[in-house]
Amino acid sequence: MPPTVMILDDDPQFASSVADIAEIEGFRPYVVGSLAQAREAAARHSMDLMLVDLHLPDGSGLELIDSIDRGIHGDMAIVTGNPTIETAVGAVSAPVIDYLIKPFHPDRLIGLLRRCADRSASMSAANGARTPIPGVIAASEAMRVPVQLARRVASSEASILLDGETGTGKEVFARAIHQMSGCEGPFVAVNCGAMPPELLASQLFGHERGSFTGAVSRHVGVFEQAARGTLFLDEITEMPVEQQVYLLRVLETGVIRRLGSTDETPAPVRILAATNRCPHDAIARGKLREDLYYRLSDFTITLPPLRMRDDDAILLAEHFIDSFNARGDMQKRLSPAARRSLKRYTWPGNVRELRSATYRGCVLASGDDIMITPEQTRVAPPVESEDAIVFSIGTSWPEIERQTLLKVLAYCDNDKTAAARMLGVSVRTVHNHLAKMRNQQRRNAA
Repeated sequence: MPPTVMILDDDPQFASSVADIAEIEGFRPYVVGSLAQAREAAARHSMDLMLVDLHLPDGSGLELIDSIDRGIHGDMAIVTGNPTIETAVGAVSAPVIDYLIKPFHPDRLIGLLRRCADRSASMSAANGARTPIPGVIAASEAMRVPVQLARRVASSEASILLDGETGTGKEVFARAIHQMSGCEGPFVAVNCGAMPPELLASQLFGHERGSFTGAVSRHVGVFEQAARGTLFLDEITEMPVEQQVYLLRVLETGVIRRLGSTDETPAPVRILAATNRCPHDAIARGKLREDLYYRLSDFTITLPPLRMRDDDAILLAEHFIDSFNARGDMQKRLSPAARRSLKRYTWPGNVRELRSATYRGCVLASGDDIMITPEQTRVAPPVESEDAIVFSIGTSWPEIERQTLLKVLAYCDNDKTAAARMLGVSVRTVHNHLAKMRNQQRRNAA
């Protein structure tokens, strides 16, 4: 995995030249021209080095240095063509490793890049490229921020919401956080969408004997089972909204009350939750209480789909093969053709689909070299549904906008405010597009 460098400079020609040198030195460059773009890039990617210009269209580069999370990002250096005593003093007081004044000799930049690359390589070797946190197989750029954030917040008491597509490994990630947390209690997982609503409260909070028909003995709920440990609430958006009210109260008070009891029992647990829905979409649809969302998400960690994880599919397949070999006393290995197919396929079922395909390859292989044929597990092409829209290649951009707006309005029961929130635009923009569509219809009718 190559080291990364952000080049924050509003001079496109200079930034492009620096990016070329960085690529020659083996870096993956991210070129941005404003503070806003830099903050967005820093939120999406972990940077081993940041080269920061001071005078930008929307502020000073020192503002970025003051605001970023040093636990996620690496070294920072200032690059400026207008040095002043004030900025030099600011750089000295900030965690800056170099102060480059334009124009400077390329060797100065190359030396800085190489020092940073050496530190990055040392850190990767120390942390382990394949298993950066317990049980998680990852070496891709896309997994760097989730892994580093998990490592940083694991030992805190903060609640964490894991979101990502089905099969991306949210429970594996939750177990890793628990293992790194130092909690003395157990890890207890519960799928909020797998229980009948009438039994969910009993499973969560427990019940006393005789509290309802069939309650022949006392039952200890998962909150008590996970005492001084971690409670993982999977598929939290599938929990009935009426039960979410009780969950919120427990999270706010730290005590539970078993069904049929008037006594309150302390619930000293760390809460991790997960969902495969976009939380904000779930709130807009009434599937998740907004107040519960904020209580569950002191930190949100988004796990990327496998198709965005570079060569992680190969690492994961090798890990699964090693596990199968150990259980069956085999010596199976990936064939070269399997490696190529792993990289080409998009894995709509993510890690879960990859594991199944790898297992089939191990069972069906006649020799030691296995072939994974994911095409046999490819899901059907997407179709129109209540919450999905499909476009054909060649559809014009205005038509895509029109169909998208109408689909989202129908999804939100014509609630224009909710539709605007879901689309990330203002309500006025929604009204303006609707007015434009009505005017077009009148012109067509005339």
